[in-house]
Amino acid sequence: MEPIIKVQCLKHIYPDKTEVSICGLDFIVNPGEKIVILGPNGAGKTTLLSHILGLLSPVEGTVEVMGLKPYKNFNTIRKNIGVVFQNVDEQIIGPRVYDDIAFTPRNERMNKNEIDEKVKSVARCLGIEGLLDKIPHYLSGGQKKKVALAGSMVMLPKILILDEPFDALDPKSKAEMVALLKELNEIHGITLIITTHDINVVPEIADRVYVLNDGKIVTCGNPQEVFNQVEVMKAANLEPPLLTELFSRLKNKGYNIKIPKNLKEAEEELIKLLETKKIITDFNITNEEKVV
Repeated sequence: MEPIIKVQCLKHIYPDKTEVSICGLDFIVNPGEKIVILGPNGAGKTTLLSHILGLLSPVEGTVEVMGLKPYKNFNTIRKNIGVVFQNVDEQIIGPRVYDDIAFTPRNERMNKNEIDEKVKSVARCLGIEGLLDKIPHYLSGGQKKKVALAGSMVMLPKILILDEPFDALDPKSKAEMVALLKELNEIHGITLIITTHDINVVPEIADRVYVLNDGKIVTCGNPQEVFNQVEVMKAANLEPPLLTELFSRLKNKGYNIKIPKNLKEAEEELIKLLETKKIITDFNITNEEKVV
């Protein structure tokens, strides 16, 4: 399988002469993967995303999206990439939710019926049909995120890039966003690239994690592989998710337990542990009674 995105040791110089390099491991994304990028502020996450989107051109290194150089093939690339920025208020420009979602189809000069079908279909998928006639300014933070997601999804892109999509969301809205993204990936096969500071959602949403620190991609792997690299995580000012840390401590104390990805797996592991403990306790009690 050919990678859909490939970035090798890029370097960019901003107008104020600030240099940002992202070297270390290659950044490789395969079609249909769910990728999470972690790292402290200033590590290069925004620079990396901007090059993938074709907003910037590297002075050194290689950036390829679907075999093309994004900056030189901006229009082609952008038709296949949806993006949700961290500050969605700057992204939502329509006077009504319907108009904002319809923005790209209208620019593509689709006919009115086709636009209407696409807008209502993506709104139904994200559960925001009741918001189509609303003014975006008055929506909640979670609703705005869904509207921005709908606008980026309306043309069913191959790649969806989300910069801090869980930022400022309450627990219910965060859980809904995680479920929506997983559903879009599973049903439509859309490749997801997500930056986040919310470490606790990573095991549930990511197939693979990249950690950036001080201009380098310092490690990558599935969430468990990455979170087990304690010194690498600490150097990047990152802490493992609470569930990962708790179950790692239990494992280190000798308990035969698997590191869970989510609460459901954690519950199953704890039930197995308790049942094993009960069987051993019952066995010991029975033997004691026999001795007596």
